[in-house]
Amino acid sequence: MEQNLSQYKIFYEVAKTGNISKAAKDLYISQPAISKAISKLEDSLDTVLFTRNSRGVQLTDEGRILFEHTCRAFEELQNGESELKRAKQFHMGHIRMGVSNTLCRYIMVSYLKKFIEQYPHVKITIESQSTTHTLSMLEQQKIDLGLVAQPRPQKNLVFLPIMEIEDIFVASPSYLENLRLREGAYADVFQAGNIMLLDRANMTRRYIDEYLSVNHITPNNLLEVTTMDLLIEFARIGLGIGSVIKEFVKDDLEAGRLVQVKLGTPIHKRTVGFAYFSNRLSSTLTMFLDFCRQPQ
Repeated sequence: MEQNLSQYKIFYEVAKTGNISKAAKDLYISQPAISKAISKLEDSLDTVLFTRNSRGVQLTDEGRILFEHTCRAFEELQNGESELKRAKQFHMGHIRMGVSNTLCRYIMVSYLKKFIEQYPHVKITIESQSTTHTLSMLEQQKIDLGLVAQPRPQKNLVFLPIMEIEDIFVASPSYLENLRLREGAYADVFQAGNIMLLDRANMTRRYIDEYLSVNHITPNNLLEVTTMDLLIEFARIGLGIGSVIKEFVKDDLEAGRLVQVKLGTPIHKRTVGFAYFSNRLSSTLTMFLDFCRQPQ
């Protein structure tokens, strides 16, 4: 389209009103400016768009064809403006999130519950997957942000920390008591016990494996589990000693359903937060991040 959009706007208003004087008042410009814009548009299209008469102007056959198209175009623009106003009025928008099953259940849900109560018209899409996959999708712009353990620094990647988590080993009191009766009070729990870890595809498992390697700990009996929920449940029923996140079993520890196994060297805490790219911020994502920065 070679013509300036303002020329089409002037053509549209003149055709709609059938009067140059009325169009000039509606557009807050002079009549000569209206006439000049119409003449330029006609010259550029090599077409006569209006015939003049005593009552004003009338569209030619060619002018009616153009008017049909400009009507649809300006109606679409008006619809777009109305939709934007509606989105702003109702805080509408769309956020695509990535998060592991564990972090979604124990952390993300509480944030989403409060956010949705305040902004019920925002559309939320959640990709439930491993942290590794979340970071990959974030780089590929398939999601807007991810709830992850603090990742390695990367250009334009911003990390908003929200809490610290501590990995610990737990077991039911009855399991530890039976282990002591069977193996002796001073038995090495990692050699004598059934050690339950997440599968190797999980980022937490890699973190625990690194800890075990650095501290020269090699479990003798290993059970791999796919989810943190299963680890916790298996520990509760006395199946073994599970590697879990302390904050997620707080109630079990306080109630005595689970007991924390003491380690010679504690596992370093990790920071969990929202990762996003600063050069891809939408107004809706900014609103969500501002919400998350507030005390929860």
